[in-house]
Amino acid sequence: MGKKLYVGNLGYNVTSADLQQLFAAHGTVQSAQVIEDRDAGRSKGFGFVEMSSDEEAQKAIAALNGQMHGERALTVNEAKPRENRGGGGGGYGRR
Repeated sequence: MGKKLYVGNLGYNVTSADLQQLFAAHGTVQSAQVIEDRDAGRSKGFGFVEMSSDEEAQKAIAALNGQMHGERALTVNEAKPRENRGGGGGGYGRR
């Protein structure tokens, strides 16, 4: 199973294809997706890349984290699992 990476501080004109090309130099990219604002239809400035192995993911982090892309220093690290956005219990039922 591959490793999912978070890629932050992307320029707003970076596409998913650009992201795939950037990471392909460091291994096999299984997927690359720039997250877009549903309403505005433009990049939110971050995305996710899934590499085919942990080793390739670590190589990509080492090579790209902090590197300039356009006029921005990229943030590349292991993606955290998405947190459950369910209700937090709101404190009902206290005695």
